[in-house]
Amino acid sequence: MTPQDTPQDTPQESGPANDKQNPDVSDSAEDPTFAPSETSPEPVLDVTTEAAPEGDPAEAADAPDGEAESAAPNISPEEMAASRIAELEAETAELNDKLLRALAETENVRRRAQRDREDASKYAIKGFAEDMVRVADNMGRALASIDADARAADANMENLAVGVEMVNKELMSAFERAGVKPIEAMGARFDPMLHEAMFEIQDPDQPSGTVTQVMEDGFTLHGRTLRAAKVGVTKGGPKVTPPKEGDETAAEPAKREGQQAYEAQGDAPPEAGGQVDQEL
Repeated sequence: MTPQDTPQDTPQESGPANDKQNPDVSDSAEDPTFAPSETSPEPVLDVTTEAAPEGDPAEAADAPDGEAESAAPNISPEEMAASRIAELEAETAELNDKLLRALAETENVRRRAQRDREDASKYAIKGFAEDMVRVADNMGRALASIDADARAADANMENLAVGVEMVNKELMSAFERAGVKPIEAMGARFDPMLHEAMFEIQDPDQPSGTVTQVMEDGFTLHGRTLRAAKVGVTKGGPKVTPPKEGDETAAEPAKREGQQAYEAQGDAPPEAGGQVDQEL
């Protein structure tokens, strides 16, 4: 047997150096629960990195609320309920007010639309009626041109006059059915809503502003002036006492205003003339 084949025992050095090279051997030998495994050991997590930081932010955020609650005054449930009821009542009152206003506005719009429809229906013939009153004017002029003596002397003239009168009467009946009515101006007080003053006549016996002459008849359509009557009025006469406030109608203020204007013209110097004369 050669020296190479002879097994030689290699002594293992023990000491600190060997312990440093295998640090886990001694620990595993001392640990009775240590069991060697063929797989590599799992890495040990560093629990210090996963530990919650000192002072939890959630707790820190809750701290001011707690302090605020402790600082807030103590309110009883009854007081809180009463305060809430008052808020709800105020909100309900506001909503009721808005609702009433909306309903009122809706009702006004409905009435306005209904009035517009009625006006459109009633005054739809205004243009046609204005043309027809001119026909009535010509019929009246034709009757006025026929002398009474000529009618009595000539039977044909009488028949013609009777025919014109019948046509004029039928025309006035058609006007009335359509809501067109003539304005009774002769002898009436001047009304600026119904009359158009063309001239003034000095008459100390008649009250100032009395219609003494009608140059052209006026007409109304459902109470609204279709054409104002062209008239002559008096001035210089006695003044008429205006009615009391309780006795006035809706049209009296306008009538009184026109009457006072003509009375003021009657008191003006003759060389100054009336307002109507100056306009003419």
